[in-house]
Amino acid sequence: MTPRRAGGHSGPGEKANAVEDLYVLIGSAVAVGLMVAVAAWARIARPTAPLDAASARALLAAEFPDRSPTFTWISADGAGLVARDGDQALVLYRLGDSWVARTLRWEDALAAPVRGGVVRLALRDPAAPVARLAVSGVNPWPPQPSDEAIAA
Repeated sequence: MTPRRAGGHSGPGEKANAVEDLYVLIGSAVAVGLMVAVAAWARIARPTAPLDAASARALLAAEFPDRSPTFTWISADGAGLVARDGDQALVLYRLGDSWVARTLRWEDALAAPVRGGVVRLALRDPAAPVARLAVSGVNPWPPQPSDEAIAA
């Protein structure tokens, strides 16, 4: 260990070390700021077009290739759909910039409550517990085969 001089004056090498430490601190702050900016930018969802009849069929075929639904109900805002395949309801809805695909019993889907213009389908899945689909006068809930549900 080298002895320090009394009196609180820094030696010639200590001032240079303090400036280097300041440069390292500034560089680290800039690097952390850039990482935070990239993380924030990466979380911005890409815009996706609302579902229409053709895109609903394509999405159903991609997510449920072994199913053949008898009809499809598209939400009022085009951000989701419910399709009937026998006694199963095939549910697709937008989450962020991708789609979530789940199934539930058709009877459970029909019994889903509508509150505030939104039908809430309980999916019983911790990763996607509830699907919220917009309902309107044109697209009422529960869907009926005679309503404007599109044939799939």
